Amino acid sequence: MATLKAIRTRIASVKSTQKITRAMKLVSAARLRRAQDAIVGARPYANALTAAIAEIAARAGEDAHPLMAARQPLRVALVAITSDRGLAGGFNANVFRRVVRFQAENPQVTETSLFVVGKKGRDFFRRRRSMVRQEFAGASGDTAQSRAKELARTVVQTFEEGKVDAVTLIYNEFKSAIVQRVVAEPLLPVAPPPTRAATPDGTGQIDFLYEPDRERLLSTLIPLFIESQIYRALLESIASEFGARMTAMDNATTNARDMIASYTLQYNRARQAAITKELMEIVGGAEALKG
Repeated sequence: MATLKAIRTRIASVKSTQKITRAMKLVSAARLRRAQDAIVGARPYANALTAAIAEIAARAGEDAHPLMAARQPLRVALVAITSDRGLAGGFNANVFRRVVRFQAENPQVTETSLFVVGKKGRDFFRRRRSMVRQEFAGASGDTAQSRAKELARTVVQTFEEGKVDAVTLIYNEFKSAIVQRVVAEPLLPVAPPPTRAATPDGTGQIDFLYEPDRERLLSTLIPLFIESQIYRALLESIASEFGARMTAMDNATTNARDMIASYTLQYNRARQAAITKELMEIVGGAEALKG
């Protein structure tokens, strides 16, 4: 059985850890609120831009812009969005598993490369000697916009140069503080919706009158659309990280409380045993003196 001093040391250590986990939970909860507000503000713009691009892409055709050109996806780049910090439950591990599953589910892909966001993803894929094209620091609320611009510029250039045939985003989509869902969304090429509008007589599609011309319009809108999609994914990932960390720290605080209760009971039992032993020694000594 552990000594009383050892048990007291364990209780003090767990109490110190509990203070840290409780503080981290409160910080994550406060930052989660701001991250949620950022998502709510960005979603309407992203949805409207997605709808506009979908309408134009449905009519323009694949040859209207280089970023809409469909190719056989033999070389695929995955944009894996992770965090710089741990202690967030399965937040990063879920992204890692989704990347590995993507590779297993697409055996026709001859080359899979990675654009990795976040130190945790960088370290994980470096240890596994994966083909990492470029690494980016994790994003925060203040840096998400600039990180999205940088990442969009890089993946667009890689696609236009023909180094990859398709680009897919893999990130944690925020549902609630408890639930985050890992999704894999095609980013490039920009694909039209599965159903397309037709003319009243059913002979073809209704096209738009473009001002300025269609090429200039697409050259402006499509890179903006790519940047918007990445920006939204970064915001979703940031909120998911805070939600996952808040839940993980809440569970850690609860576990610490249970450990303190268990150690306290163990300490009381050990103390009671020590007192009983001392009393028995005193009584035994007194009996020996009488004899």
